[in-house]
Amino acid sequence: MQIRDIPVGDGAPLVLISGLNVLETLEGALACAHAVAAIAERHGLPAVFKASFDKANRSSRHSFRGPGLDEGLRILERVRADSGLPVTTDIHEPGQAKTVAEVADLLQIPSFLSRQTDLVAAAAGTGRPLNIKKAQFMAPSDVAHAVDKAQSFGAAGVMVTERGTSFGYHDLVVDMRGLVAMREFAPVCLDATHAVQHPGAGTIASSGDRTYVAPLARAAAALGVDALFVETHPDPDAAPCDGACQILLSDLDRLLGEVCAIRHALEETRA
Repeated sequence: MQIRDIPVGDGAPLVLISGLNVLETLEGALACAHAVAAIAERHGLPAVFKASFDKANRSSRHSFRGPGLDEGLRILERVRADSGLPVTTDIHEPGQAKTVAEVADLLQIPSFLSRQTDLVAAAAGTGRPLNIKKAQFMAPSDVAHAVDKAQSFGAAGVMVTERGTSFGYHDLVVDMRGLVAMREFAPVCLDATHAVQHPGAGTIASSGDRTYVAPLARAAAALGVDALFVETHPDPDAAPCDGACQILLSDLDRLLGEVCAIRHALEETRA
């Protein structure tokens, strides 16, 4: 598959999907996108900017959701034009697909909605490639049905993202075997940010532990995943959503250096 002019899978270079968990301001989004672009270029990686215009699945009605569809797309359109990066965002209702596809180069299907046939059909019908996030309650092999749905509705390409599986209450675990299994039927991305989430464990939101982002990303790189999804923020502790899971831009820079070293070492041993 391709995200604009970026090939994904089938031996293509590792793709970075990075940005803010949720849009806050135009200025903040632009600054983050330019920083992600510079870091990715420094490590020779193609990049896609990610940010949500609405966090529809929140623990509490008091939780921050974002600027909404109209303002969010205005910000993403500006980011796309100014940074030169392709952009991706998530949709939550079939009626959003066509409008969002006019701006986004890649449509993201949220994990809790990955089985929703009408949503997948609407997204596939836009002609944009899809990133289907594996639900926390799904086995890796079950995601093949979601991929088949998208393909049958004419999706331009389908990628699958692992973001952890429910492990008791308020915890997730990443089964690295699933990354290998899912690559049998689609390019695979690891969401190293949401995989360290503690769902619903905060007072009015989920919490998490960002110290595990780098180890999971390094392990996924060693397994040969096709893309890495890492959310970043200039001040994660002050982020309005999932701050405990996001990392600093400086940490993203360091992490990509480690990831690229792992990939290079693998390539040399296989040569």
